[in-house]
Amino acid sequence: MQKLLGLVVALLPLIFAFAFLVPVIAQGMDALSLQAPFGLPTLTFALMVGGAWGLVAQLTGRWI
Repeated sequence: MQKLLGLVVALLPLIFAFAFLVPVIAQGMDALSLQAPFGLPTLTFALMVGGAWGLVAQLTGRWI
């Protein structure tokens, strides 16, 4: 149980990115009627942007 909790804590930036940032990006784009580039669905674009941002935060330890 302690190892599982340690793993969850270690992956918190990615969990936050996929659980919070991706839906906010997708809904924000839909609310503003913005189209994703290259004809991608809004959710796919949000997954790419949010996932990349979460990965950067995971690797560097910073969100900015």
